[in-house]
Amino acid sequence: MPNPAILTVDDDPAVSRAVARDMRRRYGEDYRVVRAESGSDALDALREIKLRGEQVAVLLADYRMPQMNGIQFLEAAMDLFPLARRVLLTAYADTEAAIDAINVVDLDHYLLKPWNPPEEKLYPVVDALLDAWRSTPDVAIPETKVIGHRWSARSFAVRDFLARNLVPYRWLLADEPEGGRLLSAAGLGEADIPVVITAGGKPLARPAEADLATHVGLTTAPTLDFYDLAVIGGGPAGLGAAVYGASEGLRTLLVEQRATGGQAGQSSRIENYLGFPDGVSGAQLTERARRQALKFNAELLTTRQVVGLDSCGATTLLRFGDGTSIASHSVVLATGVSYRRLDAPGLADLTGRGVFYGSAATEAPSCAGEEVYIVGGANSAGQAAVYFSRYARKVHILIRGDGLDYSMSRYLIDQIEANPAIEVHTRTEIVGGEGRDHLERLILCESRAGGTRTVDASWLFVFIGARPQTDWLGPAVARDANGFVMTGTDLLAEGRRPAGWSLPRDPYHLESSMPGVFAAGDVRAGSVKRVASAVGEGAMAVSLVHRYLEAQ
Repeated sequence: MPNPAILTVDDDPAVSRAVARDMRRRYGEDYRVVRAESGSDALDALREIKLRGEQVAVLLADYRMPQMNGIQFLEAAMDLFPLARRVLLTAYADTEAAIDAINVVDLDHYLLKPWNPPEEKLYPVVDALLDAWRSTPDVAIPETKVIGHRWSARSFAVRDFLARNLVPYRWLLADEPEGGRLLSAAGLGEADIPVVITAGGKPLARPAEADLATHVGLTTAPTLDFYDLAVIGGGPAGLGAAVYGASEGLRTLLVEQRATGGQAGQSSRIENYLGFPDGVSGAQLTERARRQALKFNAELLTTRQVVGLDSCGATTLLRFGDGTSIASHSVVLATGVSYRRLDAPGLADLTGRGVFYGSAATEAPSCAGEEVYIVGGANSAGQAAVYFSRYARKVHILIRGDGLDYSMSRYLIDQIEANPAIEVHTRTEIVGGEGRDHLERLILCESRAGGTRTVDASWLFVFIGARPQTDWLGPAVARDANGFVMTGTDLLAEGRRPAGWSLPRDPYHLESSMPGVFAAGDVRAGSVKRVASAVGEGAMAVSLVHRYLEAQ
């Protein structure tokens, strides 16, 4: 990484050169001195430094500059580098303004011009500020950049993938100057969008998720051929199983097709999870669980799809979509559920372009001042409504039933009822959607009124249904009529063990019809659809894995 920067800005060229000269003489070996002659130029320089993921230690700005004075500049610079130390250069007549700036921009110091000799009047001040900055510096984070169009489904998919995998990135529109400059520098055009420029400066045009994962530092390949425990699915149940399995000494591999966290990871705030009285976001909970699993040396793979399980005596073979495979003594199925697609005319073609399944929190700032429609009456829909109400002018919740009491937690209902920006429409369904480049209108059917009406809408978020992701499982893993994995006593028909069962005992509580393969969380038939219960089932599955392994 380049040295941290010291930025000076003064509209007087002679003064600008003088302060830059004095700063380089003293600090040039350890810091890059960047000089600007206007507040706007200085902000441009700061943005470029920020985009490269570099650091700024000290900002020195002249007070009397046209268009943007020094206080205005420092206030704007705080948004980019809040931990950089701030100095205002003033004339004696401006000392009152400098004192006021202490409260406005949390000014660290003001210097009177001229500062000669610098050894007495300039360097001692900057030395002290640099010492303070070094004790709490900005973290240097080279950022990944995504360039695309606002209403591009592929651009949304890339941003959603990065956000759900907790990869920091900067979003740039292709038709904005900076986006255009980056495309030009990469030798790419709009036909290559979305374009991802990695923190190391490598451009990726229309990247596949597996390629993107590799370039942003996610693990995509296992290090071993054989494990004690393989967990399929990275939601709360899967992460719980990975943490407990790895912490108890099992060689543990977690395989996730897209992003850890599952549906819970998309939640803006979970307020009824034990131990978090102020609530916790799904992303925060996911990140802590990921760190915990890695701490105990679990392997976490992303963008790897398991397409089949084969029982091979005391081991199970996991077949991946790319033709490779690994073996494991035991398996925990924790693939969760996905939201059901709305089967209304016109919506399928608008997915990712105004129609979203799940919270898609990356879109919330873009909803500012607009109306948002949410379909669903469960907790995930309520959490999303509360979250989007911070940005949108109005949030409309559409449900088919008579109210939220049957399907939503009371604390969320109370928040919704107390929020004037949220309106609940009962007995209302979406029967159509319209739009060219993106969603523009929704057609609503209100059974109580007995007719349809069309509303202007650019944002629709759907939280309905719970479809288990088990189509890839073969007949050896029994499922109920809805596709949920059956376990334990549910597999016994009139006391008889399931067909093909090879062990001289009944299946354990969370064990499927394939010995050594367990199910936990939402994918399991009869499970309680809550984050805490999913984590508990993941931990319980590991205890049953130990019993299974001990008997082998």
